[in-house]
Formats: sequence, structure tokens, C-alpha cells
Amino acid sequence: MKRTFLVLFGLTLTTTSLAQQSLTIYSGRAKTFVEPVVQQFQQQTGIKVNVRYGTDAQLVAALQEEGNRSPADIFWGNSVGALGELSDSRKFSKLSSSLYRGVSDDYIPSSKDWLPTTVRFRVLAYNNTKLKPGDLPGSILDLPKMTNLKGRIGWTVSYPSFQDFLAGMIARHGEATTRQWLEGMKALQPRDYKTSNVGMLEAIRAGEIDVGLTNHYYIQRVNRLSYPIDTHFFKAGDIGNLGNATGAAILTTSKNRAAATRFLQTLTGKDAQTFFLSVNFEYPVIGNIMQPVGMLPYNDVVKRSPRIEPGVLPKNIEKAQKLLRDAGLL
Repeated sequence: MKRTFLVLFGLTLTTTSLAQQSLTIYSGRAKTFVEPVVQQFQQQTGIKVNVRYGTDAQLVAALQEEGNRSPADIFWGNSVGALGELSDSRKFSKLSSSLYRGVSDDYIPSSKDWLPTTVRFRVLAYNNTKLKPGDLPGSILDLPKMTNLKGRIGWTVSYPSFQDFLAGMIARHGEATTRQWLEGMKALQPRDYKTSNVGMLEAIRAGEIDVGLTNHYYIQRVNRLSYPIDTHFFKAGDIGNLGNATGAAILTTSKNRAAATRFLQTLTGKDAQTFFLSVNFEYPVIGNIMQPVGMLPYNDVVKRSPRIEPGVLPKNIEKAQKLLRDAGLL
């Protein structure tokens, strides 16, 4: 029998064995990042892909409710918290070690049941017409001491990456220190932009605030528009620089494991990784990807992040949310 081979994102696929299959993906990632990859995958493999979009929280709830009846093959999550919750609930299948080949081990979970796809780092965005790097603290723990910034700080306490960061602070420094930090921040009357990091950076540009706690890639995006905003990394190892992965997993309900495995291989292929970097400025999880001017090389930025095992963060998400509620911030 004649076999036809296609190349997708650098991966050679055999259409005879997979073309009649289909996949259902539950995606907490935005359509902007998912649809182009899915369309190319469908075109070149013949595998039909159905995507259900939603927030991580919505999709986690759906999977928990559906149980073994779930039609989902893949969960593509936007936060370690969501991935960890599903992993702890044993919703994910163990992945083949071959899927991790060539992937940076910095954010591979010890459970080996989900695959990191990109990495984001927490940073402080600041208005470079009003502040200089020397004006900013070396540790995020010292940010509440910046009384000159009262009413001039922005954050997004409902955003999953912020809550993952807070979970990281609990893991590194304990609940008492994290509670004290939140109370200190609250005293500075920060402006809460809910989940809108874009709105927060627009507020910095407009002069409404001077700094904002965010993910690095939001700053890279607005730099294309010549906004007066720069990136401040705290000292090496500071929790304020926490690296946080997105990731994908194969659900135990999957009836199409071979096709699902191929899709996960695609996500960490060179072309897909380059796409994620060029569209959203997220760091790739594989090497040999040229990064835009203005972004620190991955090997440099990862050294600034504290070393916290990815599986630890999800265990502290509920604690982080409770501290936020107790402080009247959520």
C-alpha cells in the first residue's frame, strides 16, 4: 500500500493511520494562538479537530462535571494552576518520555502527565518617563515599602498568572509573609484591572499609574507601539520573576490517543514554537529559536526565576485565593 508522508511543523506524519481520526480540544488558550495551529494540523493530516474555548476555570469545571463522559481528548491550559488541579484529579494520562525530548526540563512537572508549551515570566512594568530602574525595589517583597507609589500601582488579582504567582509566594515564603505582603500592597491603594493586563498597560501609558505587575509578554507587545514602558526584573531568584508555563495534556477520556500524541508533538515543534513567540512573545520551551530584539535570552531570564517545581503551585492556589478574599481583594 502506498503511503503518503506530510511535514507539519517539522514533524513527519503518516496520513494512512491517522487521517480518519478526530480530536476534541478544550482550550483555555485564546483562539489567536490555537486556531492557526489547528487549521494547519487539519490541513496536513486530515485529522478533524474540534475546539471548545473557555477560561481555564470554566473548562476545569466542565471536565470535572463531565467525568468519564467527557468528549475531550486534550486540555490545553493557560496556567499551571489549572493543569495541576486536573493532574491531581487524575484527569490526565501519563505521557511518553519521547514527548519531552528536546523540551527544557525547567518546567516539566514531576507527574509527567502534561507537556509545557510556552513559558511566561512575572515582571514589573514601569513608565520609563517617570521612573528609572534604580528607583525600583530589588525584591517584590519590598514593593509595599514604595510609599511614593501610593495610588500609582496596578495589578490584576483575578488573572490566573497573578494567582499562580501568589501561590508561588506562599510556597517560597509562607502564608504569613504572603498575607503581610498583600496587606502592605493594599495600603498603597493599588488599582485592580481584574484580568485586563492590556488595560493596565494602557493606564501606564496614559499616566494614570506608574507601575504594574504583569507577564513579560504584555510589555513586549506594547513596545511595538513605542509605549513609554520598560520591563523591571527583580533580583535573581526573587518570586517576583516567577516563570509560569502553559501546557497541554491528554485526558484519560481520550479515544484518540495516537492523534492526540501527534498534536502534542506539534506544539513543541520548531515552527509552532516560533509561532507562539512571534505572536505573543512567550518564551519557547525548545532551544534554537531566534528571539526578538529586546527580549532577554531564555537562558538568562530563567536564571532570574525562583526554582519551584510546577506541581507545587496548584497545591497553593486555593490558599492564595483565600488570602485575597480575606483581604477584601477578590
